[in-house]
Amino acid sequence: MNLKFTPPVFFAGLIALASLGACTQNNKTANTQDSTDSAKAAMSIEPLTDAEEFPNAKLAITNVKTEKAGADSVKLSYTFNVENYELSKQTMDGHSGECANSEKGQHIHFIMDNKPYEALYKPEHSVTLPLNSEHYLLCFLSRSYHLSVKSPGASVLVHFKIDKDGKYQALDAVKEPMLFYSRPKGEYAGKDTQNVLLDFYVSNATLAADAYKVKVNVGDTTFTVDKWQPYFIKNAPMGNLDLKITLLDASGKELTGDNTSVSRSITLKD
Repeated sequence: MNLKFTPPVFFAGLIALASLGACTQNNKTANTQDSTDSAKAAMSIEPLTDAEEFPNAKLAITNVKTEKAGADSVKLSYTFNVENYELSKQTMDGHSGECANSEKGQHIHFIMDNKPYEALYKPEHSVTLPLNSEHYLLCFLSRSYHLSVKSPGASVLVHFKIDKDGKYQALDAVKEPMLFYSRPKGEYAGKDTQNVLLDFYVSNATLAADAYKVKVNVGDTTFTVDKWQPYFIKNAPMGNLDLKITLLDASGKELTGDNTSVSRSITLKD
């Protein structure tokens, strides 16, 4: 099933998405319920609005230290500089109690090669990588309930390689459009299954009706968004749920290349 949302402005997009509940029988993403209220409402996807903004938040990598870790790998130790944003603090906005939230507070999402992120509550981290390998690293500031901070300066994307001798080599700045997966992740239980955060990070691409878009597959439901904003997945079925995000060009064609499509699977339990 394909739902395409191409509103001209953010609030128009919100209205268009909200109208899913009033769609016809052919729109399987609409909230439906039989006359006896015995049937479970159909899964829907709704945009998040009014999240606390951090327009002056800054994140930077200040140092990368390498050391051999065995015969065929190297350990990279990163240090970060965070400005105008407090790690380990709870985000107190209107959504902080609506979805899964980290009791450890605000943090950094550390995403190596578009794999599931690691949450950093201190501005430092280490990772082991093989010799003679090439990588992309995206890091961004995150609210305590895992919603990314999308303001300019709140993220850093680097392309680098580890040579055959274990030396770190920075490669050219990334200029190609890329899409990185953030949430949902892992396992959800109880009330955390009611609002499952869907969030991704776009680099070198502006989403708009006449520009790039993101196709999102949630289970057997597919929709297209042209606004960079988070969503709540509501009424998702219990059990395993497959998700996939794909970056599209202005004509709706799927992009190919590094970091243009990502798949994940999560688990929801009563």
